[in-house]
Amino acid sequence: MERKNAWKTYSEEDISKLNAISAEYVKFLDNGKTERECVTETVAAAQKAGYVDLEQAIAQQRALNPGDCVYSDFMGKALMLFKIGKQPIFKGLNIVGAHIDSPRIDLKQNPLYEDTDFAYLDTHYYGGIKKYQWVAMPLAMHGVVAKKDGTLVNIVIGEDPSDPVIGISDLLPHLSRDQMSKKGSVVIEGEELNIIIGSKPLNDEEKEPVKAAVLALLKEKYDIEEEDFLSAELEVVPAGAARDFGLDRSMIIGYGHDDRVCAYASVNAILSIDETPEYTCCCLLADKEEIGSVGATGMHGKHFENAVAELVNATGEYSDLLVRRALTACRMLSCDVSAGYDPNFAGVFERKNAAYLGRGVCFNKYTGSGGKGGSNDANAEYMGKLRRLMDDANVNFQTAELGKVDQGGGGTIAYICANYGMEVIDSGVAVLSM
Repeated sequence: MERKNAWKTYSEEDISKLNAISAEYVKFLDNGKTERECVTETVAAAQKAGYVDLEQAIAQQRALNPGDCVYSDFMGKALMLFKIGKQPIFKGLNIVGAHIDSPRIDLKQNPLYEDTDFAYLDTHYYGGIKKYQWVAMPLAMHGVVAKKDGTLVNIVIGEDPSDPVIGISDLLPHLSRDQMSKKGSVVIEGEELNIIIGSKPLNDEEKEPVKAAVLALLKEKYDIEEEDFLSAELEVVPAGAARDFGLDRSMIIGYGHDDRVCAYASVNAILSIDETPEYTCCCLLADKEEIGSVGATGMHGKHFENAVAELVNATGEYSDLLVRRALTACRMLSCDVSAGYDPNFAGVFERKNAAYLGRGVCFNKYTGSGGKGGSNDANAEYMGKLRRLMDDANVNFQTAELGKVDQGGGGTIAYICANYGMEVIDSGVAVLSM
């Protein structure tokens, strides 16, 4: 079943709207390179649209009524937006959910050291990166430092054109005979991802003068000291802005498409609802998906379940049974990217069931690997409903799976939400070179 290329269906007006959305999405990519930055950007947009903090509503013992809009910011790294519907919460929510973390390099808690006139930061990579891709390229550092007095210092180095950048050195081709004989997974080892941040020594400093010079700069600009790294979350990402890709500007290249393209669309979707919906709508932005959705801000945490419990309480009479009914009755699009078919690497795809750039939103009935292991497998009835909705709204869509059987695979937050009994399917955008 061949799906048509959506570009062929667009009018000039459609393309003009698409270009405007793409321009806003590029800003979202550039301003939200970390999960904390994504939450900050989205909270600002939600507040502008009239959303109020759920915690504030709870503190005021405020009842929530149809049409009310609230958000729940959890630890600054996970976020939920809710627009209260006409039906009671126990009838279920309509949810679009995405994750806002991306593969990157994190600093260790004791990262700063000097070796042979270079100052370095020691790191531990986060998520499924190809380590050899991160060397000999400009990198930027984003994150926060929490000082002992409770002060939170935001840090962004390497994004402003006037900023310096940092990076990881690679071995020159002339001396890399042994290196090039290694498997790709070990061409660069994890403990070799040491970031160079300086080479100019501090005058009159005999012990580790380059490290001392770097610390002096950090003290001057951010008022932080070496001990403050112990309570910091600092992430290293590719430096620079997202750009139009292709001579026809038909694509966007930039860091973090997985999964900020879905996060942006999900936020846009709920903020564009003008009227009071029939059922309560939710935009769910989760952290830690790239490492198994673990921890307090990951989807395995209880923040979503707790927020639904608060909604049940604020919209009527509370009971644990009503919370369970609400979670079970939800309908969800677990929004995550799909592997776009790449003719350069055609051997890992099965063409009839691959996702293609330009052919519309992609539904993955199942993900996982090796016999659907670790996947959510959406039921046929739910897929049938979605087909009808998409066709009635004249929306281009396609279906896909993640490469050939036994070639690899991957997972999303879908299976975790499905544990509540709700109807869930993966949907998203086809991405090249994910």
